[in-house]
Amino acid sequence: MPHNPFHDTSMPMTSVKSGSGYEVVPDVYCLTVQIVNVYFVGTPDAPKDWVLIDAGMPRSEEMIINAAERRFGAGCRPRAIILTHGHFDHVGAVVELAEHWDVPVYAHPLELPYLTGAQAYPPPDPSVGGGMVATLSRFFPNDPIDLGGYVHPLPADNTLPDMPGWRWLHTPGHAYGHVSLFRDQDRALIAGDAFVTVKQESLYQVITQHKEVNGPPSYFTPDWDAARESVRTLAALKPQVAMAGHGMAMEGDALRKGLDALAVNFDVTARPQHGRYVDD
Repeated sequence: MPHNPFHDTSMPMTSVKSGSGYEVVPDVYCLTVQIVNVYFVGTPDAPKDWVLIDAGMPRSEEMIINAAERRFGAGCRPRAIILTHGHFDHVGAVVELAEHWDVPVYAHPLELPYLTGAQAYPPPDPSVGGGMVATLSRFFPNDPIDLGGYVHPLPADNTLPDMPGWRWLHTPGHAYGHVSLFRDQDRALIAGDAFVTVKQESLYQVITQHKEVNGPPSYFTPDWDAARESVRTLAALKPQVAMAGHGMAMEGDALRKGLDALAVNFDVTARPQHGRYVDD
Protein backbone atom coordinates (compact mmCIF):
# COMPACT_ATOMS: atom_id res chain seq x y z
CA MET A 1 0.00 0.00 0.00
CA PRO A 2 1.35 3.49 -0.80
CA HIS A 3 2.79 5.23 2.24
CA ASN A 4 2.34 8.84 3.34
CA PRO A 5 4.86 9.80 6.07
CA PHE A 6 3.33 13.25 6.48
CA HIS A 7 0.50 11.82 8.57
CA ASP A 8 3.12 11.35 11.25
CA THR A 9 3.83 15.07 11.37
CA SER A 10 1.87 17.68 13.35
CA MET A 11 1.91 21.13 11.80
CA PRO A 12 2.61 24.15 14.01
CA MET A 13 0.05 26.52 12.46
CA THR A 14 -3.12 26.92 10.44
CA SER A 15 -4.57 29.71 8.33
CA VAL A 16 -7.77 31.47 9.36
CA LYS A 17 -9.04 31.08 5.79
CA SER A 18 -8.65 27.31 5.70
CA GLY A 19 -11.66 25.61 4.14
CA SER A 20 -12.85 28.65 2.19
CA GLY A 21 -13.17 28.53 -1.57
CA TYR A 22 -14.18 30.61 -4.57
CA GLU A 23 -14.59 30.31 -8.31
CA VAL A 24 -11.74 32.05 -10.12
CA VAL A 25 -13.00 31.44 -13.66
CA PRO A 26 -16.10 29.41 -14.54
CA ASP A 27 -14.23 26.11 -14.67
CA VAL A 28 -11.57 26.62 -11.98
CA TYR A 29 -12.43 26.62 -8.28
CA CYS A 30 -9.85 27.42 -5.61
CA LEU A 31 -9.96 25.78 -2.17
CA THR A 32 -7.63 27.04 0.55
CA VAL A 33 -6.28 24.28 2.78
CA GLN A 34 -4.48 25.89 5.73
CA ILE A 35 -1.50 27.64 4.07
CA VAL A 36 -1.90 26.32 0.52
CA ASN A 37 -4.40 26.22 -2.36
CA VAL A 38 -5.74 23.31 -4.38
CA TYR A 39 -7.71 23.75 -7.60
CA PHE A 40 -10.67 21.91 -9.09
CA VAL A 41 -10.61 22.25 -12.88
CA GLY A 42 -14.00 21.47 -14.40
CA THR A 43 -17.59 22.69 -14.29
CA PRO A 44 -20.39 21.44 -12.01
CA ASP A 45 -22.51 20.55 -15.05
CA ALA A 46 -19.88 17.97 -16.10
CA PRO A 47 -19.30 16.15 -12.79
CA LYS A 48 -17.34 13.30 -14.38
CA ASP A 49 -14.87 15.52 -16.21
CA TRP A 50 -12.83 17.38 -13.64
CA VAL A 51 -9.22 17.26 -12.45
CA LEU A 52 -7.67 18.10 -9.08
CA ILE A 53 -4.51 20.21 -9.07
CA ASP A 54 -2.32 19.50 -6.03
CA ALA A 55 -3.42 17.79 -2.84
CA GLY A 56 -3.07 20.14 0.09
CA MET A 57 -1.75 19.65 3.57
CA PRO A 58 -1.48 16.44 5.58
CA ARG A 59 -4.83 15.22 6.94
CA SER A 60 -6.78 17.41 4.53
CA GLU A 61 -8.32 14.63 2.43
CA GLU A 62 -11.75 14.92 4.08
CA MET A 63 -11.87 18.67 3.51
CA ILE A 64 -10.92 18.24 -0.16
CA ILE A 65 -13.40 15.40 -0.74
CA ASN A 66 -16.21 17.38 0.90
CA ALA A 67 -15.44 20.47 -1.20
CA ALA A 68 -15.37 18.36 -4.35
CA GLU A 69 -18.77 16.86 -3.54
CA ARG A 70 -20.25 20.27 -2.86
CA ARG A 71 -19.12 21.38 -6.32
CA PHE A 72 -19.61 18.21 -8.39
CA GLY A 73 -22.07 16.10 -6.41
CA ALA A 74 -22.02 13.19 -3.97
CA GLY A 75 -19.72 10.33 -4.90
CA CYS A 76 -17.85 12.37 -7.52
CA ARG A 77 -14.24 11.69 -8.33
CA PRO A 78 -11.74 13.42 -10.62
CA ARG A 79 -10.35 11.96 -13.80
CA ALA A 80 -6.84 12.56 -12.45
CA ILE A 81 -4.72 14.42 -9.91
CA ILE A 82 -1.95 16.61 -11.30
CA LEU A 83 0.87 17.81 -9.05
CA THR A 84 2.77 21.03 -9.65
CA HIS A 85 5.50 19.55 -7.43
CA GLY A 86 5.94 17.27 -4.46
CA HIS A 87 6.56 19.50 -1.43
CA PHE A 88 4.66 18.37 1.65
CA ASP A 89 2.03 21.12 1.46
CA HIS A 90 1.10 20.15 -2.10
CA VAL A 91 0.98 16.37 -1.65
CA GLY A 92 -0.13 16.08 1.97
CA ALA A 93 -3.31 14.15 1.18
CA VAL A 94 -2.44 12.75 -2.25
CA VAL A 95 -1.94 9.13 -1.15
CA GLU A 96 -5.29 9.07 0.62
CA LEU A 97 -7.07 10.83 -2.25
CA ALA A 98 -5.57 8.58 -4.94
CA GLU A 99 -6.66 5.51 -2.97
CA HIS A 100 -10.12 6.88 -2.14
CA TRP A 101 -10.89 7.86 -5.73
CA ASP A 102 -8.68 5.21 -7.41
CA VAL A 103 -7.34 7.71 -9.94
CA PRO A 104 -3.93 8.30 -11.55
CA VAL A 105 -1.56 11.00 -10.34
CA TYR A 106 0.71 12.87 -12.77
CA ALA A 107 3.92 14.81 -12.11
CA HIS A 108 7.09 15.85 -13.90
CA PRO A 109 9.61 12.99 -14.23
CA LEU A 110 12.11 14.88 -12.05
CA GLU A 111 9.61 14.79 -9.18
CA LEU A 112 9.09 11.02 -9.30
CA PRO A 113 11.92 10.16 -6.87
CA TYR A 114 10.13 12.25 -4.21
CA LEU A 115 6.78 10.62 -4.98
CA THR A 116 7.92 6.99 -5.00
CA GLY A 117 9.85 6.90 -1.74
CA ALA A 118 13.25 6.96 -3.44
CA GLN A 119 14.64 10.33 -2.38
CA ALA A 120 14.03 13.11 0.15
CA TYR A 121 13.80 16.75 -0.85
CA PRO A 122 16.60 19.14 0.10
CA PRO A 123 15.84 20.32 3.66
CA PRO A 124 14.07 23.63 4.25
CA ASP A 125 16.18 26.69 4.99
CA PRO A 126 14.87 28.78 7.92
CA SER A 127 17.90 31.10 7.68
CA VAL A 128 16.46 32.99 4.69
CA GLY A 129 14.44 35.25 7.01
CA GLY A 130 11.34 37.17 6.07
CA GLY A 131 8.99 36.19 8.87
CA MET A 132 7.56 33.55 11.17
CA VAL A 133 6.68 30.99 8.48
CA ALA A 134 10.29 30.97 7.30
CA THR A 135 11.45 30.51 10.89
CA LEU A 136 9.01 27.65 11.45
CA SER A 137 10.06 25.93 8.22
CA ARG A 138 12.71 24.04 10.18
CA PHE A 139 9.81 21.84 11.32
CA PHE A 140 8.42 21.25 7.82
CA PRO A 141 8.92 17.68 6.53
CA ASN A 142 10.99 16.96 3.44
CA ASP A 143 10.47 13.18 3.43
CA PRO A 144 9.36 11.50 0.21
CA ILE A 145 5.97 9.90 -0.12
CA ASP A 146 5.27 6.65 -1.94
CA LEU A 147 2.40 6.70 -4.41
CA GLY A 148 3.33 3.32 -5.80
CA GLY A 149 1.60 2.56 -9.08
CA TYR A 150 -0.71 5.56 -8.87
CA VAL A 151 1.93 8.04 -10.07
CA HIS A 152 2.87 8.57 -13.72
CA PRO A 153 5.07 11.05 -15.60
CA LEU A 154 3.36 13.89 -17.38
CA PRO A 155 3.12 13.43 -21.17
CA ALA A 156 6.30 14.47 -22.96
CA ASP A 157 4.33 16.57 -25.46
CA ASN A 158 3.33 19.03 -22.70
CA THR A 159 -0.34 18.15 -22.88
CA LEU A 160 -2.26 17.56 -19.66
CA PRO A 161 -4.33 14.40 -19.16
CA ASP A 162 -8.07 15.14 -19.14
CA MET A 163 -7.45 18.90 -19.38
CA PRO A 164 -8.07 19.82 -23.03
CA GLY A 165 -6.73 23.24 -23.96
CA TRP A 166 -4.20 23.31 -21.12
CA ARG A 167 -0.47 22.63 -21.35
CA TRP A 168 2.26 22.22 -18.78
CA LEU A 169 5.53 24.13 -18.64
CA HIS A 170 8.62 23.03 -16.76
CA THR A 171 9.26 25.86 -14.30
CA PRO A 172 12.08 24.61 -12.04
CA GLY A 173 13.80 26.45 -9.22
CA HIS A 174 11.43 26.01 -6.32
CA ALA A 175 11.55 22.30 -7.10
CA TYR A 176 13.56 20.52 -9.76
CA GLY A 177 10.46 19.09 -11.43
CA HIS A 178 8.10 21.99 -10.74
CA VAL A 179 5.48 22.62 -13.45
CA SER A 180 2.98 25.38 -14.12
CA LEU A 181 -0.21 24.98 -16.17
CA PHE A 182 -1.36 27.41 -18.87
CA ARG A 183 -4.40 27.74 -21.11
CA ASP A 184 -3.76 29.87 -24.17
CA GLN A 185 -7.45 30.51 -24.93
CA ASP A 186 -8.06 32.76 -21.91
CA ARG A 187 -4.45 33.08 -20.70
CA ALA A 188 -5.25 31.40 -17.41
CA LEU A 189 -2.22 30.30 -15.40
CA ILE A 190 -1.96 27.87 -12.50
CA ALA A 191 1.51 28.81 -11.29
CA GLY A 192 2.07 26.42 -8.40
CA ASP A 193 4.91 27.92 -6.37
CA ALA A 194 6.91 29.30 -9.32
CA PHE A 195 5.66 32.59 -7.92
CA VAL A 196 3.04 33.28 -5.27
CA THR A 197 0.60 36.11 -4.59
CA VAL A 198 1.31 36.55 -0.89
CA LYS A 199 4.53 37.00 1.05
CA GLN A 200 4.59 33.38 2.14
CA GLU A 201 7.45 33.77 4.61
CA SER A 202 5.35 36.09 6.81
CA LEU A 203 2.64 34.59 9.02
CA TYR A 204 0.85 37.94 9.18
CA GLN A 205 0.73 38.20 5.38
CA VAL A 206 -0.47 34.58 5.11
CA ILE A 207 -3.33 35.30 7.54
CA THR A 208 -4.36 38.63 5.98
CA GLN A 209 -3.85 37.39 2.39
CA HIS A 210 -2.68 40.76 1.13
CA LYS A 211 -2.37 40.28 -2.64
CA GLU A 212 0.98 40.99 -4.26
CA VAL A 213 3.25 39.11 -6.66
CA ASN A 214 6.20 37.52 -4.86
CA GLY A 215 8.90 35.03 -5.69
CA PRO A 216 8.61 31.37 -4.65
CA PRO A 217 8.57 30.51 -0.92
CA SER A 218 12.23 31.09 -0.14
CA TYR A 219 12.61 28.52 2.64
CA PHE A 220 12.00 25.66 0.18
CA THR A 221 13.72 26.99 -2.99
CA PRO A 222 17.09 25.33 -3.76
CA ASP A 223 17.93 26.85 -7.19
CA TRP A 224 17.52 30.60 -7.42
CA ASP A 225 18.89 31.04 -10.94
CA ALA A 226 16.38 28.52 -12.29
CA ALA A 227 13.60 30.14 -10.23
CA ARG A 228 14.38 33.53 -11.81
CA GLU A 229 14.24 32.09 -15.33
CA SER A 230 10.96 30.35 -14.58
CA VAL A 231 9.39 33.63 -13.46
CA ARG A 232 10.59 35.25 -16.67
CA THR A 233 9.11 32.40 -18.71
CA LEU A 234 5.72 32.86 -17.04
CA ALA A 235 5.83 36.67 -17.31
CA ALA A 236 6.41 36.32 -21.06
CA LEU A 237 3.08 34.49 -21.34
CA LYS A 238 1.26 37.67 -20.26
CA PRO A 239 -1.35 35.78 -18.21
CA GLN A 240 -4.73 37.38 -17.72
CA VAL A 241 -5.38 35.53 -14.47
CA ALA A 242 -2.91 33.71 -12.22
CA MET A 243 -3.71 31.15 -9.55
CA ALA A 244 -0.77 30.35 -7.29
CA GLY A 245 -0.17 27.72 -4.68
CA HIS A 246 -0.21 30.41 -1.99
CA GLY A 247 -2.28 33.59 -1.96
CA MET A 248 -5.42 34.70 -3.75
CA ALA A 249 -5.86 34.78 -7.52
CA MET A 250 -4.77 37.93 -9.33
CA GLU A 251 -5.74 39.24 -12.75
CA GLY A 252 -5.41 42.05 -15.23
CA ASP A 253 -3.03 44.98 -14.94
CA ALA A 254 -2.16 44.36 -11.28
CA LEU A 255 -1.01 40.85 -12.15
CA ARG A 256 0.93 41.77 -15.27
CA LYS A 257 2.67 44.76 -13.68
CA GLY A 258 3.55 42.78 -10.59
CA LEU A 259 4.80 39.79 -12.55
CA ASP A 260 6.82 41.94 -14.97
CA ALA A 261 8.42 43.77 -12.04
CA LEU A 262 9.28 40.47 -10.38
CA ALA A 263 10.84 39.18 -13.59
CA VAL A 264 13.01 42.28 -13.96
CA ASN A 265 13.98 42.70 -10.29
CA PHE A 266 13.97 39.06 -9.18
CA ASP A 267 17.52 39.02 -7.79
CA VAL A 268 16.78 42.10 -5.67
CA THR A 269 13.23 41.48 -4.49
CA ALA A 270 12.91 37.68 -4.41
CA ARG A 271 16.32 36.11 -3.91
CA PRO A 272 17.26 36.17 -0.20
CA GLN A 273 20.45 37.95 0.78
CA HIS A 274 21.73 34.85 2.52
CA GLY A 275 20.84 31.24 3.12
CA ARG A 276 21.89 27.64 2.56
CA TYR A 277 21.00 27.61 -1.15
CA VAL A 278 21.73 31.27 -1.82
CA ASP A 279 25.32 30.89 -0.66
CA ASP A 280 25.75 27.66 -2.62
